[in-house]
Amino acid sequence: MDARIQACFPKLPPMVGFAATATYRSAAPPRSGDVYAGIADQVESFAKLPGPPVVVFQDLDNPVAAATFGEVMATTYKCFGAVGLITSGAGRDLDQVEALAFPCFSNGTICAHGYCHIVHISIPVHVGGVMVQPGDLLHGDRNGVTTVPNEIASSVADACPEFMAAEAVVLDYLKHGGTDPKKFAAARKECHDRIETLAHKLKT
Repeated sequence: MDARIQACFPKLPPMVGFAATATYRSAAPPRSGDVYAGIADQVESFAKLPGPPVVVFQDLDNPVAAATFGEVMATTYKCFGAVGLITSGAGRDLDQVEALAFPCFSNGTICAHGYCHIVHISIPVHVGGVMVQPGDLLHGDRNGVTTVPNEIASSVADACPEFMAAEAVVLDYLKHGGTDPKKFAAARKECHDRIETLAHKLKT
């Protein structure tokens, strides 16, 4: 996702889970039901996912009118098994949510309360420049959020040590005092070739 989506709690461990998608509004009251209408159906939908849920909200208001999440929402989602939350909107109660060790990623912070309601659940949403489908595998840490194609998820996990070893070719050269431009270029080429080989392996 692009730079609009930032980690609210950069020191928390990485988050990995499957997208439980929803759209959200808070600028005006819902046409029916109370302001939290939809949350019961949302947490019930978690059971349809192949693993731990990551709640993903597209805030439909522009500009953002009120926080997508706070202490109550985060506590609810965590109790129902969610491992994190991403929103194109804003959050609040950050001290309390951080104490829950519940990773959240947002486009900002806002203290405003509004007519918070979930409009639709389990539909494609657009967050941080990425179209997220229900059930997409997501990884988030202090660097941001990325999607991982489900069909190569296990291979990606196994490939991480190989990728790190490829980068280590350059890092080890530099850390050991290497200052020869030709040897540095050779190290970079070896790193590049290893990564290209690894990418080809993942694609096949």
